[in-house]
Amino acid sequence: MKVLQWFFRCLCSPSNRRARRKAAIVGSRCGLYGTLSSSKPQPSFGILFDIDGVVVRGKTPIPAAKNAFQKLVDSRGQFVVPVVFVTNAGNCLRETKADQLSHILGVNITQDQVVMSHSPLTMFKKYHEKCVLVSGQGPILEIATNLGFNNVVSIDMLREWFPLLDMVDHNRRPKLPSCPVGNLSVVEAVILFGEPIRWETNLQLIIDVLLTNGNLGGVHLTQNLSHVPLLACNMDLVWMAEAQSPRIGHGTFLVCLENIFKKVTGKDLKYEALMGKPSELTYHYAEYLIRCQMMQRQWKPPITSLYAIGDNLMTDIYGANLYNRYLEERAAREKMKALAKMAAATGFGAVVPQEDVSDNLWESKLVLPSVTSCKSILVSTGVYSPKVKVPCNAHRCIQEMVFHGHRDFSFKPELVEPLYIVQDAAEAVDLIFEQEKFVRCQEF
Repeated sequence: MKVLQWFFRCLCSPSNRRARRKAAIVGSRCGLYGTLSSSKPQPSFGILFDIDGVVVRGKTPIPAAKNAFQKLVDSRGQFVVPVVFVTNAGNCLRETKADQLSHILGVNITQDQVVMSHSPLTMFKKYHEKCVLVSGQGPILEIATNLGFNNVVSIDMLREWFPLLDMVDHNRRPKLPSCPVGNLSVVEAVILFGEPIRWETNLQLIIDVLLTNGNLGGVHLTQNLSHVPLLACNMDLVWMAEAQSPRIGHGTFLVCLENIFKKVTGKDLKYEALMGKPSELTYHYAEYLIRCQMMQRQWKPPITSLYAIGDNLMTDIYGANLYNRYLEERAAREKMKALAKMAAATGFGAVVPQEDVSDNLWESKLVLPSVTSCKSILVSTGVYSPKVKVPCNAHRCIQEMVFHGHRDFSFKPELVEPLYIVQDAAEAVDLIFEQEKFVRCQEF
C-alpha cells in the first residue's frame, strides 16, 4: 500500500521529473499501470473558449491565455479536459484557425477543436447542391466548398458578369456598355460569412439578389412577399482587436442590410438561419465536438456541464446563458414526457407532449445534447471593461444597457448576466477546476 501511494505521489508531481522517471520504472516492473490508467482524473465537463478578447487581441496573444493552456495540458501536450474554441470569425478554414492557435498558445490544436461561425452550415445539406451566393472576405469559395456547397458564386463573380450593377464607386464604373451573362444560374440562396471589404458593393448586389428572387437580369420586385433564403454567420455588432476601443463587425453589416431592405420594401428581412454566437445552434454543435473528444480519449463519465469563457456580454454571455436556458427547458420537456408516459402506462390516459417543431429543424442533425448546464464566465481582457461594473444579479444596471445583440434575439436582462466574472482566461480555468473539484495529474 505504501509503495502504491508513493507511486501515485511521484507520478502526479508536476516538478520532480526524476521522481516521475523512477516511478515509471518501478511501475513497469510491478505492473502498476492498470491501476494508474483507472485512477487518472476523468473530466465530466468541457470548456468553450472564445478567441478574440480571450486568447488574442488582433494578432497579439494575451499573456494569461498561454498560462491557462499550460494548466489544460499534461506533460505530453495532451489536453486533460475536452476543449473547443468557439469564434464568430468566418474568414478562414477551421484548419487554418487551428494552426494559428497552436502557434500562439504553444499547444497542439486540431480543427476538430474549432467552431467557426460558419461551421454549422455543414448541417444545411438541402442547400449544398443549390446555387448560392457567398459574401465575406478571405477564401470564401474554398470555405463554402469545404462545408459541402458545390455550386458557389461570389460577389466579385457577380460584378464581372453584371458590371452595370455596382455603380457607387465612380472609379470602378464600367467604361463601355456591357451585356449581362445569359447562362448564369439563378441564385437560390445567399450566405453571409462575415463582414466584406467593400460594403457598398456587397450591400447593393445582395439587395439585387433578394429583390429579383436571384435573377439578376430582372427588375426589382419590391412587392414580393418573400425572397430567396438568407443564412447569416456572425452577429457580432462589435469585436475587440488591438485598438483600445471595440471595432464594428458583421453584425453592423447586417443592421445596414436589414434597414436598407426595410426602407426599400417596407418589409422585414427574413433569415433562414442565424449562426455564430449567441445562436443555440452554434453551442449545440460545439457540445457535439466536446463529446467527440470524450469518445476519442475514452473518457468514461458523460459530460454534464459546459463552461463558456468569453469577453462579450452580448454574444458570449448571452449565448451561453441562452443555451443553458434551452437545456433547462429541454430537460423539463423530457421530464414531462416521462411523467406522461408513466401516467399513460398506469391507465390515467395522459397525453404525451410533442417535441417543439423548431427544435427538430437542427436537433435532428446531431446527437441530442447530453449536458445539463452551460455556465458563462466573463473575462476582462476584451470587449468587457471592469470599469463598467456589471455585478451578478444587478438587474437594474443591466436593464439600462443598450442591447447590441441581433434584431431577432430579444433582450432579456438575465441572459446578459455572467455567472462568474474573472480577470482573464487563467483565472477562469482555476475557477472551473475549483468548481468541478478537478485535480490535474501530470503524466510522466
